[in-house]
Amino acid sequence: MDRLKQIESFVAVSMKGSLTAAAAAEGVAPAVIGRRIDALEERLGVKLLVRTTRRITLTHEGSAFLEDAQRVLAELANAEASVSAGGLKASGHLRITAPAGFGRRHVAPLVPQFIARHPEVSLSLDLSDRLVDLVNDGYDCAIRVGDLPDSSLVSTRLADNRRLCVASPDYLAERGRPEHPSDITRHDCLTLSSEASQTRGWAFTLDGQLTRVRPSTRLDCSDGQVLHAWCLAGLGLAWRSWWEVSADVQAGRLVSVLDAYAAPPNGIYAVFAQRKHLPLRVRLWIDFIKEAYADEVYWQQAAVTGA
Repeated sequence: MDRLKQIESFVAVSMKGSLTAAAAAEGVAPAVIGRRIDALEERLGVKLLVRTTRRITLTHEGSAFLEDAQRVLAELANAEASVSAGGLKASGHLRITAPAGFGRRHVAPLVPQFIARHPEVSLSLDLSDRLVDLVNDGYDCAIRVGDLPDSSLVSTRLADNRRLCVASPDYLAERGRPEHPSDITRHDCLTLSSEASQTRGWAFTLDGQLTRVRPSTRLDCSDGQVLHAWCLAGLGLAWRSWWEVSADVQAGRLVSVLDAYAAPPNGIYAVFAQRKHLPLRVRLWIDFIKEAYADEVYWQQAAVTGA
């Protein structure tokens, strides 16, 4: 029995609330829908729906699976639409926003290649650390780095964002190397004043648990590029993303410390307002940048060049 049909039938029953309604929409007998659901549950080894003569209720596992199933079906429909009808051409204006530092290094350099692939698309790129309102400000897509706030927006993870604690060799020679996250309270720390995740503290893994340690701030700034320069100048420890400091670490201008306590990476995301009826130019942009970030060679080259 076709796996895709099973999933489609499960989603239809979940949304319409009955086998009969789902069967009527497809033009088949309710028994056909029932057999598909049975086969899906048998294959997964879990109960997805509780069926009685009066109503159908999703189990806990069914609710979780429904969200993933809807996403997969939507992405499949988008993929088919992008190559159907002899190859649809993307056109129109695309408005993108990204954090200033990350956008300069890892969004703006990719724009020329995207535009060359899609000559009928024009693009505006806003580089700002302000958290813009995509809907009210009229943006098609935002590239965001770090933990995402809860919202009604849809997100696609593009890559991991690894954070590390760094300092210049001169600073460490003068002040000593921290051996435990608690040591940072005795060091001069350079903090990003406008980033919510850093105001909660720097993240480390202690005894298998994610733990935030509040640094002893000597200098703070709302611009990450300034903190980077201060760190290179030997003014203190900084907690920065690998994409920002990798070239300096590899060249020996900065030293990574407390690596044994590094927290799991958070993410780099494409965020947009809705998945349904997403314009082709937006879908192609998200696919393009996700493909670029998935290439290890891209990040290796960026680390070497400092791009």
